[in-house]
Amino acid sequence: MASLESTNSVLQFECHTPEESTAFMEELMLFSRGIHIWVLDGEMGAGKTTFVKQCGLFLGFVEHVTSPTFSIVNEYRSNSGKIYYHFDFYRINAEREAYEIGCEDYFYSGNLCFIEWASRIPTLLPEKYIHIKINALSEETRVYTITRVEGISTTVAR
Repeated sequence: MASLESTNSVLQFECHTPEESTAFMEELMLFSRGIHIWVLDGEMGAGKTTFVKQCGLFLGFVEHVTSPTFSIVNEYRSNSGKIYYHFDFYRINAEREAYEIGCEDYFYSGNLCFIEWASRIPTLLPEKYIHIKINALSEETRVYTITRVEGISTTVAR
C-alpha cells in the first residue's frame, strides 16, 4: 500500500508497484498548480520513464511512452488532443545542444514537459518547475519527493 505526506511546497509518496503511482496523479496535478515543467531526478534505472508511463495512463496518452534517450525528445498526444513532451538529456554533451534543438520553445509552449537528466541543462530550465526526486528503495519500492521550485535557480538537486 502506498503512503502520502504533503505540505504546501513538498509532496512525498511511497509506492510498491508502478500502478500505485497512478493513484497519486490527481494529487500531483493539484500540487503542480499549473507548472508545466516536471524535472525527473534519479539514478539510472530509478524509474523516471516508468513514472512518465504512469502519467501517460492517467492523462490518456494515445502513444506508447518510450525513453527518449536517443531521440532526446518524444511527443505524446492525449485522447483530448493535448500535447506532452518527454525529454532525456543524458546523451547531450553541452547545454548548447539542447538549446539548438529548441528546448526553450518546448519549455515555454504551455504544454507539460517531463525532463530526465535536467542536471545537464541547469541554466536552460525555467525558474518555475516541479522537481520529482525518485529514490529506489528496492526492486519494487520507490519514494517520490516532489518539490515546487519557484524562483531563479540554476541548479538541479542531485
